[in-house]
Amino acid sequence: MEKEEDGGSEEAVLLQQHRKEKKELQAKIQSMKNSVPKNDKKRRKQLTEDVAKMESELEERHKQELAEVSQKPCAESQVSSIDNGVASLDIGNEVPIQQTRVSKAQKRREKKAALEKERDERIAEAEIENLSGARHLESQKLAQILSQRELQIKQIPSDGHCMYRAIEHQLKERNNNVTLTSLRRQTADYMQSHTDDFLPFLTNSATGEMYTQDEFQKYCTEVANTPAWGGQLELRALSHILHTPLEVIQADATPIIIGEEYTNKPVTIVYMRHAYGLGEHYNSVEPLMVAPAD
Repeated sequence: MEKEEDGGSEEAVLLQQHRKEKKELQAKIQSMKNSVPKNDKKRRKQLTEDVAKMESELEERHKQELAEVSQKPCAESQVSSIDNGVASLDIGNEVPIQQTRVSKAQKRREKKAALEKERDERIAEAEIENLSGARHLESQKLAQILSQRELQIKQIPSDGHCMYRAIEHQLKERNNNVTLTSLRRQTADYMQSHTDDFLPFLTNSATGEMYTQDEFQKYCTEVANTPAWGGQLELRALSHILHTPLEVIQADATPIIIGEEYTNKPVTIVYMRHAYGLGEHYNSVEPLMVAPAD
């Protein structure tokens, strides 16, 4: 009985070591993925094969080690019985019981290992696919564009207020503590007082007709009081309100400057077409943080 408990303890230690090795392998795989250049289909294919091979080899080694530990108590029991002169009939009575118990445990382990392997493979495939995904490519392009200016993306929550929050962040960097609420209210007021400059660009999605006065008033109310997403019309209004150019950096087009008639330093924000599942999003920028050398 004592030998069986020792075997169980040894098996528990081995399983813990296996979990650690799996985590280390996943970390190594992630590092390999990050090193693959964009649009390099040949290397991505090779990476997929290498990942599958590494996971397969680790899985096979783990199975062998578990099998050795599982068989060890049984072998020791046989040797002990022979040394003590125990009849072969007794050994025959004990061994099948032990083998049956190990067999059931082994099946459970194999089933669990198979499920974990399947899950890890799905994760690895998703990560590899993301290397060529629109979101990943857009982020890489933007990072390159911004790094040339010694800038990086400042993440803004995706809550419908992202454009206003990005501008709010930029203004605070200039010691202008205007609030999100104020920016929305001022934008709505400006648009209402300059109806002819904005109404012709708004159409009813159901009819295709230009907004009526009532629809335009409702639109402006939503700008002021709801998380309604902002776009170029609102940016145009904000450039006039702030008397400042607004620069919108994009991944696949030259930056857009709104309010070029003003001479102040532009407020720079980032437009991301594929940032989230819902689609378009605005972020702010901040000085590029350089990682310290090892």
